[in-house]
Amino acid sequence: MQLADVRTAAAGDATTISRLLADAIRGSYDGILGEIPVRRLVSTQCALPRIRAEIEIPGGAPGWLGWLVATDAEGAVVGAAAGGVPVPGEGELYALAVAEGSRRRGVGSALLAAATDRMRGYGAAEQRVSLPLEADPSLPFYDKRGFTPLTPTRLTRPL
Repeated sequence: MQLADVRTAAAGDATTISRLLADAIRGSYDGILGEIPVRRLVSTQCALPRIRAEIEIPGGAPGWLGWLVATDAEGAVVGAAAGGVPVPGEGELYALAVAEGSRRRGVGSALLAAATDRMRGYGAAEQRVSLPLEADPSLPFYDKRGFTPLTPTRLTRPL
């Protein structure tokens, strides 16, 4: 699989993003968090009406920079990320998910780089992300990219 593109999500991507996020949450946290917390994460993070609204509402909310998707050479969505700059100078990564078969192939790094560029463009000097667990399975990904703990479940890095 070769990454073809990272682009702004279009209205037609909402269902794919919702499914991708749900699959990533289930795949990462089943057996770690338990059934009820996983269901809660899926219901709050993957709600199709919310994702659709976030994509389709021009301008979004203050500080919201939108959804990005990564596609493979055939045009299939293999990853998604969302972020913003909710506080002047502080970028926030709200979501980053990569399809199981596309992990460890640069998709997450490409999405993070694109989100980071957007945040810098809006004046972010640092970037933060919150994780559901202290020993989150994504921690090595963020460690390699210079994030350090602010709290056990909140990471930060300078931009």
